[in-house]
Amino acid sequence: MDVRKVLQPGFDEAKRKTVVYCRVSSPGQRDDLASQVAAMEQFCLARGLAVDEWVTEVGGGMNLVRGKFLNLMDAVERGDVAILVIAHKDRLARFGFDYLNHVATKNGCEILVVNQESLSPQQEMVEDLLAIVHTFSCRLDGLRRYEKTLKEELSGEATE
Repeated sequence: MDVRKVLQPGFDEAKRKTVVYCRVSSPGQRDDLASQVAAMEQFCLARGLAVDEWVTEVGGGMNLVRGKFLNLMDAVERGDVAILVIAHKDRLARFGFDYLNHVATKNGCEILVVNQESLSPQQEMVEDLLAIVHTFSCRLDGLRRYEKTLKEELSGEATE
């Protein structure tokens, strides 16, 4: 007996989807997003995978509160997704892939990582550190712009 059918009345195994998720970090990388989608199309075609849904998103991999990402993970947890195809582990999330894979597996979803890189622990740590530095650098730049805008607005009010 399938436990899901008991716990989720109306659950239909045949309606489970194959989803491709593509993500880039910033709007300036939209060309990279298009290339990522094209590469995933070629991969799925070569593998004979019928894709039911394409999810594309612009947002940082360290930010786990991305709208489309959260909707996707909700669908995985409901058991709606049978196969999730991603280009690289870090396209899903910069950190915590192993946990996300555990959640997916527990809910009957296979995460198919197209480009598996085999990095040494040292290389992986360096990449993680660079990602953290980049994220905080971007935040710092954003704060500087915000501070400049506030100063301009406040000085504009003072002269009026």
